[in-house]
Amino acid sequence: MIRLESITRSFLLGKESVPVLNGIDLKIHEGEFAAIMGPSGSGKSTLMNIIGCLDKPTEGEYYLGGENVSHYNDKELARVRNQSIGFVFQQFHLLPRLSALKNVELPMIYAGISKKERQARAEEALIKVGLIDRMNHLPNALSGGQKQRVAIARAIVNTPKLILADEPTGALDSKTSKDIMEQFKELNEEGVTIIVVTHESEVAEYANRTIMVRDGRILSPSEGVRGQIE
Repeated sequence: MIRLESITRSFLLGKESVPVLNGIDLKIHEGEFAAIMGPSGSGKSTLMNIIGCLDKPTEGEYYLGGENVSHYNDKELARVRNQSIGFVFQQFHLLPRLSALKNVELPMIYAGISKKERQARAEEALIKVGLIDRMNHLPNALSGGQKQRVAIARAIVNTPKLILADEPTGALDSKTSKDIMEQFKELNEEGVTIIVVTHESEVAEYANRTIMVRDGRILSPSEGVRGQIE
């Protein structure tokens, strides 16, 4: 499903080009549950941004579902994100003046789906995450765990092939974190490919494979990665 070949990413710091990713080769198959780990500054967030079509590599090729998206323009990348990828972030990224239901509807508005279908699908997604009784609540009336469940409902409402979660439990207590990870596990068992970026080993244990990133490259299993790189 995901194939990265010799991916590099550099950023300009003044007049100097600073490398962040250094020749990443990676395959993630459909239906996998993978965790990406690494210390601060390792490049794991940059790698996630490229996998999520939020950024483009400086060099290399990225294939998502058979499409080479490496050289897509911003409009084409937006289409891929909307149709194929769901995102869950540490800080939830919910719009504060919209109800839980309306927040879940947002990706479908961008997809041009009718109001009636948007509402029906948003309600179905909220039922799935156990929040239908909170659908008319604003984010400030929800707990951290409830906000993250709304974010998960929003991520799955367009039935994406892939969910990317960036530190999804970072703002949650340990019990709520476990509940959220169980939610991801259930989604994965239903066939959704899930990639979680985390620095917590307890979170990574839910994954079938852990990919360790350090100094902009992926470490081999012999260097301390549980599971296989390919």
